[in-house]
Amino acid sequence: MKHFLVYSIVILLFPAQVFCQAADSLHHEIRFSTKQLYAPAALVLAGLLANGHSQESIKNEVAEERNEHMPRFKTNLDDYLQFSPFAIAYGLDAIGIKSKTDFMNRSVILLKGEILAIGTATLLKKMTHELRPDGSAYTSFPSGHTTQAFAAATFLSEEYKDRYKWMPYASYTVASSVGLLRVANNRHYISDVLVGAGIGFLSMKVAYWTHQYKWGKRNHKVVLQ
Repeated sequence: MKHFLVYSIVILLFPAQVFCQAADSLHHEIRFSTKQLYAPAALVLAGLLANGHSQESIKNEVAEERNEHMPRFKTNLDDYLQFSPFAIAYGLDAIGIKSKTDFMNRSVILLKGEILAIGTATLLKKMTHELRPDGSAYTSFPSGHTTQAFAAATFLSEEYKDRYKWMPYASYTVASSVGLLRVANNRHYISDVLVGAGIGFLSMKVAYWTHQYKWGKRNHKVVLQ
C-alpha cells in the first residue's frame, strides 16, 4: 500500500504544483525556457523507473496493491474527465469569458497539440506492445487517457491562467485524477500514467511554442529563451 500512496501523491501533487508554478511565470507572452522541460522530463523518467517486468517492479507492486484493496473498483468517469478541460475552455468563451487566444488560432493550436500528443502515445503503444494490467489488450504503455487529459489541462491552463490564477491548479488536478482512475480501473500501470502525463503536457506546450499566429490578430508573442 505504501507505493500506491506515494505514487498517488506524485501524480496528484507533482503536476499541480510544478506545472502551475511554470504557468504562473508566464503572463502576457508564451515563452519557452528549458526550465519548462523539467516537469515533463521528470514525469517520463519516473514512469520509466517505475516500469519493469519483474514482480518486484514498482508498477507491479502498485497493481498488486490495487487488486488487493480495491479489486471491484470500476468507473467510466475517466472517459469523460479527460476531455472536460476542452469543454470548459470553449464553454467559457461561448458565454463571453474570453480566452487568451482568438478562436481560430486557439483551435489550430489545439489541433496541433492533439495530433502530437495522441500521435506520440499511439506510436509508443505500437512500439512497446505492453499488456494492460487487466490483460485486455497490448496497448498499455503509455496511457492515452492520461496523455489526453494533460494535453487538455495544459490547453485550458494556457488560455485562462492570466484571468484566473487558480485555473492551472484546477485543470491539472482534473488531469491527475484521470491518471489515478486509470490505475484504479486496472486499465493501466502507474508507469503508463506518468509517461502519458509528461507526453500530454509537453505536446500541448510545443503546439503553443511553435504556433505562428497566421489567423486573426496575434496578441501574444512567442519568445525563445
